[in-house]
Amino acid sequence: MAKQNLLDRAIGWVAPSAGVKRLRQRAAIDIMTRGYDGANRDRLNMGWRTTNASAQAEVVAAGTLLRDRMRDLVRNNPYAANAIAVLVTHAVGAGIVPRSKDRKLNELFAQWLRQCDADGHLGFHGIVSLATREMLESGTGIIRRRRRRAEDGLAVPLQLQVLEVDHLDAAKNGDLTNGRRGVLGIEYDLLGKTTAYWMFPQHPGNTSLYSTTSMTSVPVPSDDVAFAFVKQRAGQPLGVPWGHAVISSLHTLAAYEEAELVRKRLEACMVGVVTGGDEEAGVGIVLGENEVPGIYNNDGEIVEKVEPGTIYHARGGRDIKFSQPAATAGYDAYKTSMLHTIAAGFHVPHALLTGRLDKVNYSSSKVGLETFKRTIDDLQWQVIIPMICQPLWDWFCEAAYFAGKSKSMKVPVEWSPPRFPSADEAKDVAARVAAMRSGLLNPMVAIAETGYTPDEVIAGYVEWHKMLDDKGLIFDSDPRRMSQAGQTQQDTGGEDADNAGASGNGEDTS
Repeated sequence: MAKQNLLDRAIGWVAPSAGVKRLRQRAAIDIMTRGYDGANRDRLNMGWRTTNASAQAEVVAAGTLLRDRMRDLVRNNPYAANAIAVLVTHAVGAGIVPRSKDRKLNELFAQWLRQCDADGHLGFHGIVSLATREMLESGTGIIRRRRRRAEDGLAVPLQLQVLEVDHLDAAKNGDLTNGRRGVLGIEYDLLGKTTAYWMFPQHPGNTSLYSTTSMTSVPVPSDDVAFAFVKQRAGQPLGVPWGHAVISSLHTLAAYEEAELVRKRLEACMVGVVTGGDEEAGVGIVLGENEVPGIYNNDGEIVEKVEPGTIYHARGGRDIKFSQPAATAGYDAYKTSMLHTIAAGFHVPHALLTGRLDKVNYSSSKVGLETFKRTIDDLQWQVIIPMICQPLWDWFCEAAYFAGKSKSMKVPVEWSPPRFPSADEAKDVAARVAAMRSGLLNPMVAIAETGYTPDEVIAGYVEWHKMLDDKGLIFDSDPRRMSQAGQTQQDTGGEDADNAGASGNGEDTS
């Protein structure tokens, strides 16, 4: 309801019906002009240019430039390089471990993971890490399935190849000759399902191959490609770099640091100039016939560029004056503020981005890591595991089945990402032990989070205990012999041994 002013009251007192009509019309105008402040078109927002373009149109227009600029920053900017490294380290780390109930298949996978790289450099976890890095840095990570022959000597006839998104033929747009539709090299059928990726056989940026290698793209079936990116909008065909929102901030900070370095160099340029000559008194340096007033060095050459620690002569001078560059303040405050902005854009805690721990205490680090953990959890379970890890496992199971080494083409699997680093290891370990004893945490999941499979850990325990028994050694870390309280366990076997172990841990066995 519109608020009455003095004129409204006067009209309402003289002509009540006219006053009511006036208030009704004012209320209608108020409702029609009401809206969001962010949608105002006033003078302050005149320079704010926006577009209603689709996600596909935005990626087509800006995707390549964003990718190139982020790659340049990662190569040359320490903060961008560290942000990507921190994200990959926390998201993949020692590896996201697959765990199925088929032990023989797990053993086969343990053999194959060391042979899976088509380039011969990485293992399975390295492949996942590299594809994740490509996704974060370039926007999209691509892994191509390479089928091998049985006589190649692999555990299963399969290898993996990580490709950069540049292999996609971005010219494949619109209607294709096969009746399907292409977007940036991605082929879709009439229902919108991805059917193929049009790829160059070699990286198009490798110009030395142009004369000897055909640069005609070929379709690769979508079933042979693991395609990973963070999807932020519906209809988005490709991803954009993870820190796209702060690319300009990173470049601006680098330019500011360079300007500050030049300023510091100028401040260090202490230069003396002899001035104020007096020709009549015979003092100072007198101008020659062919010389003009100016600043000269000791060789008689006019100076156009000054160097620190040098004294120059102004012809005819007898006094000396030194340059006094002005020092500037506020550099650290501005840089710290900008790095907080950059950390927010990368979704990385400021301390992890910069390595500065001088303003971090236990509480702030704990809160920061907990928030960062949720970001990493989302990245792992929403992107890396379903888009990278699961397709690779399905390919492995299929290859093992056709090689006669598995009874099923599809084998269920559980994934265990690496355990997130702790700000207080002792307390967190105690909490995890309590969670396992109470049944809230599966011990196999806890083991897999360390980067090892439960079978590997148990086999290691068996081997270790056998070595101790053969040498006749007893360590207090051996729960078969010593309790956590330091009491000797009685190896009597059966129920007595269980009771002895329980009583050694201070538990009531009655």
